[in-house]
Amino acid sequence: MICLTLATIAEIVDGELILAGDATEATEISGCSDTDSRNITPGDIFFAKPGEFTDGHLFAPKAVELGAALVVGERQLDVDVPQIIVKDTVLALGALATEVVSRVRAMGRMRVVAVTGSNGKTTTKNLLRAIFAEMGEVVAPIASFNNEVGAPTTFLKVNERTDTLVAEMGASRVGEIRSLTDMARPDVGIVLMVGLAHAGEFGGIEQVEIAKREMVEALGPDGVAVLNADDARVVRMQSAAPGRVVWFGRSDAAQIRATDVTVGADGTRFTLHVPNEAPRPVHFPVIGEHHVMNALAAAAAAWVEQVPMDTVVSVLEATTRAERGRMEVLHRGEITVINDAYNANPNSMAAALRTLAQIAEPGQRTIAVLGSMSELGDLAVSEHQKLGELAVRLRIDRTFVIGTEARPLYLAAVAEGSWDDEAAFFANADEAFDAITAQLQAGDLVLVKSSNAAGLMSLGDRLGDYVKGMNA
Repeated sequence: MICLTLATIAEIVDGELILAGDATEATEISGCSDTDSRNITPGDIFFAKPGEFTDGHLFAPKAVELGAALVVGERQLDVDVPQIIVKDTVLALGALATEVVSRVRAMGRMRVVAVTGSNGKTTTKNLLRAIFAEMGEVVAPIASFNNEVGAPTTFLKVNERTDTLVAEMGASRVGEIRSLTDMARPDVGIVLMVGLAHAGEFGGIEQVEIAKREMVEALGPDGVAVLNADDARVVRMQSAAPGRVVWFGRSDAAQIRATDVTVGADGTRFTLHVPNEAPRPVHFPVIGEHHVMNALAAAAAAWVEQVPMDTVVSVLEATTRAERGRMEVLHRGEITVINDAYNANPNSMAAALRTLAQIAEPGQRTIAVLGSMSELGDLAVSEHQKLGELAVRLRIDRTFVIGTEARPLYLAAVAEGSWDDEAAFFANADEAFDAITAQLQAGDLVLVKSSNAAGLMSLGDRLGDYVKGMNA
């Protein structure tokens, strides 16, 4: 974070400054911020955020013990560092992030590249971070820090040396992305796709489209919208762009596009086309044809910012996984285990199943270990049913379904023709682990896929460790 005095921070967040120890209004703070006391390092700001299940104010003493130099909260606490008392901690966090980004941008050095979409945000963000890191200092979120708390926490890490801020922007309601773009003011805004992620909270896919459109609307006349030419809902956003539009995709309409796409267990190969340059062959080691679109989106943003395509291709070919728990190969050998249980929605779940079928060698047995998808509202039953039907149509050899919320998936698979032991249902991960490991045999290709809330990522890890032990 840039260096600011206590008095300046208090003014920015519209709070009451309470001094402590040797601190004065002129005392400077340059540490980053966090709302999780476990992440605090010496000199940081701790934002004591009230939560749904606990209250950040209770952890302020621990944050101070770890070195927090300032506590921002909604009530005065018994700690021996300066405090700023505000009406709303989250709004204060956003206000400080807005000001810090604005001041760094006024220095004329930093570009902001933002990405949103129902699928692929984190993968694209990771690619953007790696690409722009070849050009200078980059600030980008860890994990999926993309909401009203995680995003501004990331934004506050920028300083005078930052060349690029990569902003991942998620939303569960209309207006959230607008709030984040107000903080970051992106130069380049990427919209990956409009799908059913969080559709239950939004109230339907039409509302999801409105929310993602906010990314395009936030761009200024000099901003560039990087849009998916293969998604009709994203294509409609062109009318909202105040400035230039650059298209990515696999159709001829895209300026940055992929042709000759082939999928295998070692990743995806394709030919990358950009305007006024010779086509380039790319081996993208991340498993899954759907990740090609994420690679194209990152390449398009890099092209807009005049990053050499040789650099882009080099980064793509060095990327071995999308993210922890996203099509992550835990073991590749006689039995291969792929853990994709960090998150899920109908689009990503279907893409993962298709990938499982695509990368299997002839005669190789495919096993899908599937849990529930969260935040689908009234669509939950029907969307799980569609996946059960898809698993059968893709000829997945074994479909293991875990958890009550995912049971419609199992019932649909059975109804579609998954008989005998081809489909099985388990109440919990422990039951599933015992049954799956009892059936594993040499040559199996295993996919574990669910929303993070279903808790199957740890099951995927257990299966990976088990297989490694078998081969030890």
